[in-house]
Order: sequence, then C-alpha cells, then structure tokens
Amino acid sequence: MWIIVGSLPDPDFTPCAPQPAPGPSAVVSNDRLVLRDGRSVPVERGTAALVASCVAACAVLRLSPPELALAGDIGSGDGSRALYAMLTERLAEWHPQGMMFHYLFPDVDWHNRVLMAVQALSPRPLLLADAGFMYVAKMSGYAAEYDLFTPDVGELAFLADEKAPHPFYTRGFLLQNDHDVPPLLERIRANGRSPRYLLVKGQADYIVENGVVIATVDEPSEPAMECIGGTGDIVAGLVTAFAMYGLPPGRAALAAARAARLLARRCRPRPDTQAGELIRALPDTLSESLPRILS
Repeated sequence: MWIIVGSLPDPDFTPCAPQPAPGPSAVVSNDRLVLRDGRSVPVERGTAALVASCVAACAVLRLSPPELALAGDIGSGDGSRALYAMLTERLAEWHPQGMMFHYLFPDVDWHNRVLMAVQALSPRPLLLADAGFMYVAKMSGYAAEYDLFTPDVGELAFLADEKAPHPFYTRGFLLQNDHDVPPLLERIRANGRSPRYLLVKGQADYIVENGVVIATVDEPSEPAMECIGGTGDIVAGLVTAFAMYGLPPGRAALAAARAARLLARRCRPRPDTQAGELIRALPDTLSESLPRILS
C-alpha cells in the first residue's frame, strides 16, 4: 500500500482514511477526483491535482491507485491536525510501502510524532514530500529522514537557508539568486538538511542526489507551463506513481520530469489552461511515450 497525505481547501471535507475495501480509492471523472465513498472534489491544483495525476498515471502503469489520507483545511490547521493524529495512531495498522506528503498545516510537534511512527515501522516506508509538508520537514530539522523532496527553485532557496523557519523568512540574498541552482545545492549539502534526492522544478528540472546534479531535463519546453497553477502538483503526482511502479527515487524523479514535459508539448498550453485539462491528456501521453520516459 502507498498513501498520499494532504489537505483540501474545503472546511466541510471530513477526513478520509485508507480503507481495506474493494475497488480503487479514487477515479478521475470530468475534471473531478471522485473518492471511494462517493465524495468528489475539483481537480484544479494542490493535493487534488497531485492525487488525480497519480491516479491517471497508475492506470497506465497497471497499478492500483494509492490509498488516501485527506482532510479539509483552509488555514486553521484543524483538518491537518486531525490527519497528523490519524497517522500517528494508525500507521502501524496500514504499514505502507511508501508515502507522499503534500499540503498540511506546518506543525513541527505533530510532524515529529508522525515521523517517529514511521521510524517504528520495519521495513521503513519510502518517504516523499512536496509543498507544505516539505516545509515542516525542513523546519523540524529532520529533512534528511526523507528520500525525496520536489521543490521549485524558490523553495530550494528556503531549503538552503539554514536559519529560515518558513519560506516567508528566506533571506533575500538567497532569493536574489534562486535560479542559480548549484550554489543553493552547495549550501544544502553543507547544512545537511535535505533528503538524499531532490527534483528541482523550473525552466530546467534538476534531479539531484546528495547535493549533486545527476540529470537535467529542459526539453521540450513550453513556457506557459510556468504560469499554470497545479503543474508542480502534477509532477509530484507523477513522481509518486513512478515510485509506486518500483523506480528508485532518482529514476522516478527523472521519469516524472520527462513525462511532464511531454505532456506540456502534447497540450501546447496557454497561461489560462487549467490543470484538469493537462491531467485529461496524461493517459495518452504516458501510453504513447512510456519507453522514452523510462529509458
């Protein structure tokens, strides 16, 4: 079992948990993510876009979709804390092979409780993180316990700042050079607060192992992708699917970067293109190009 953990911007969305029930945890239909229990949420950006991308990719890869631990949270932290508590209490019951953590309210104490529950599992799950959970993992001082983060270049500057408690407080001299990736990677390597692998998303995508760039993906290039909300979430969903497929983190990151760029070339997006439109094109993109993506 793989689990995706994240919050949705809906204060009325009560938590859902992984279930030992038949059938897929979710399907994508008409630009909505439809859960096993019949609830549905729009696929626009954030955790919903990540899950929908992973579900679409899993169908092509002939995998069962991941199980989901989701809750509604619009910034109060209540839904996120409900998820933290659920994970702390029930991870031993589920014993996942891997987990992707996404948007959760950054609570260092609860993060550390969840991490201790993960560390108690044997074998230990593969741990991936993006967005808000990546922030709290770094803030906790335990980022090195993770296997892969998927930051954009601005978030990379935050990871490189050993003093910043939150991305808002990243020091200006780092942000001024946040497109100069190698010096930021050098700072990250020096402060030791990074997982083994990074997928740095941007005009060029960098796959990084132990602070060293091992691959760069910059073609094909569709500049409009930089303007579209949810594209980074799609990449994170693809990373999750390829990790579920059995690729090690570095190769999963490389495959995800390639797949996202081929998806963009297929869709020829405009700045007003929505994430749902891109996700609709994922199955055909992957079906036609999987050998190239996995090579």
